[in-house]
Amino acid sequence: QVQLVESGGGLVQAGGSLRLSCAASGSIFSINAMGWYRQAPGKQRELVAAITSGGSTNYADSVKGRFTISRDNAKNTVYLQMNSLKPEDTAVYYCNADVSYRVGEGLYGMDYWGKGTLVTVSS
Repeated sequence: QVQLVESGGGLVQAGGSLRLSCAASGSIFSINAMGWYRQAPGKQRELVAAITSGGSTNYADSVKGRFTISRDNAKNTVYLQMNSLKPEDTAVYYCNADVSYRVGEGLYGMDYWGKGTLVTVSS
């Protein structure tokens, strides 16, 4: 089993910053892509940013230039630095990881999700 635990959410004024963290633990052989998604009330979950094990990144157009995703492979942790926050960034932010794990001599992959952390940006 693999657990993803997010932290760093909270209430911030528009223009402020927050840094989210997500630590993966458990039976991990390797972690491929890691990412952050968000879901605002009444809306579908959407990709915010993702990063591969090699460090390649991609971002939603709405956050480009304001958010930065990074990861520490030694700690199995992914971060999301959010600057110049806007009220429309208000959402529950979820961590996602594409994890490879061993069972006997076999290697398997599975997608895992954290429980989410709430980010509220006031105007």
